[in-house]
Amino acid sequence: MCSELIYCDATKLAEIIRTKEVSPVEVVQAHLDRMQALNPKLNAIVTLADNSLEMAKAAEAVVLSGEELGPLHGVPFTVKDSIDTAGVLTQRGSPIFKGRIPETDALSVARLKSAGAILLAKTNLPEFSYATETDNLLTGRTNNPWNLNHTPGGSSGGESASIAAGLSPLGLGSDVAISLRGPAAHTGIVALKATHGRIPMTGLWPRVPRRFWHVGPMARSVRDLALAYSLLAGPDGADGFSTAPLGLDSGLDAWSNQPLRVGWLVELGFGTIDHEVAATVKAAAAALSSAGCIVDPVQLPALELISSIDVFFKLQKMEAKPAFREATKNQEGKVFKYVQGVLANPDTSMKDYVQAEQQAERLRDQFVKYFQRYDALLCPVTPIPAPVHGLSEFVINGETVPATNMLGATVPFNITGLPALSIRFGTSGEGLPLGVQLVSGWFAESVVLHLASLLEMASPVRNLHPPVGTDVSSRLHLDGHSSQ
Repeated sequence: MCSELIYCDATKLAEIIRTKEVSPVEVVQAHLDRMQALNPKLNAIVTLADNSLEMAKAAEAVVLSGEELGPLHGVPFTVKDSIDTAGVLTQRGSPIFKGRIPETDALSVARLKSAGAILLAKTNLPEFSYATETDNLLTGRTNNPWNLNHTPGGSSGGESASIAAGLSPLGLGSDVAISLRGPAAHTGIVALKATHGRIPMTGLWPRVPRRFWHVGPMARSVRDLALAYSLLAGPDGADGFSTAPLGLDSGLDAWSNQPLRVGWLVELGFGTIDHEVAATVKAAAAALSSAGCIVDPVQLPALELISSIDVFFKLQKMEAKPAFREATKNQEGKVFKYVQGVLANPDTSMKDYVQAEQQAERLRDQFVKYFQRYDALLCPVTPIPAPVHGLSEFVINGETVPATNMLGATVPFNITGLPALSIRFGTSGEGLPLGVQLVSGWFAESVVLHLASLLEMASPVRNLHPPVGTDVSSRLHLDGHSSQ
């Protein structure tokens, strides 16, 4: 059994529950105790599911009865508070939706429950999921478990902090530009943004611009991502973007019969990248080469010529602003600064909108060509490690850049709908996690999952946990610095 239940991954928890080494009640209670001890410092959890212990007792009875068990039977999970949960508050990080309780689960939540998983809690997010810092007027700011002075990112920052600190083994987040992969990189966990439409968006809000939104799993192990993805993917008959059958995966045989071809790219097309982040990507490239992959440095000219960030914001302003105006009508005083910023930005002209659409098409064309030659792309997730709270600009290698540059290496894969995975592979000089991103061709999720498993085995930081995850009373002060 794991030395600590709170740091067992979901796959291991399911195994030891199935073999009766531990009961679902013990597992759920261990995570509830962990939340009680650490959440006052982290503010990652915003709502507890009232019936989690009751569900754990029911799950225990099923184990004892000898009935067939689902792959996640008795395993607790957490959910970002933009994803509907039946009978449990889903307030979207906004006073406008204070007290909102959905009647039905989002499709992704329902699928995990059908596999036997137990909803434990809802996690914090920026208002309407539209920021790279998790903070809002309703439930406040979430802190990074590696250093409380730093952000866990956004918009799935509460989820990433919860999983990194052992409050949850598995969770659901969402991603319109960075929101799964960035928080994962900032807190040292793993997250998968599958091909657009692979996992239905039914029961998530907002859905604009819907063609960029994804829902996906977050965890502490690659095998948990693979398991959760297998349970979450597939059309539901409601989401018009979710139509491809699960069996369609062009990568299923690519790595079993021949070495995978991986191109790696650090800076050109992604903006300025911190030297430590760049070194981490290069180290990951070397690790994949040692694992038998064919690894080359590459360039993507379209990424250099077209600003993906600019394309995203031009399209997002045209489509998200009307929905936000409708949601906030006559309640503008309840809106936090991030949504205020979206509403205050000038509208996109029709000329610029059409140009942005055409640039998005050219980016897709570039990746069609690229994935004819390579199976995957290795690149940064974020340009810097997790920053301190509240910055509107960053200094990277002596250059001052706007905070929106945080999206530079992630948003191209929302615009194009490509699958992308974030995994830790290093540590900064300040002791913060450093991640790398793996991208594959459309519907080839098995490629990035396989490559991530290779990096996981070779990782120099495997099984490291945040200082908040050891002795809270002696090692971590309220200012977020270790006492050692």
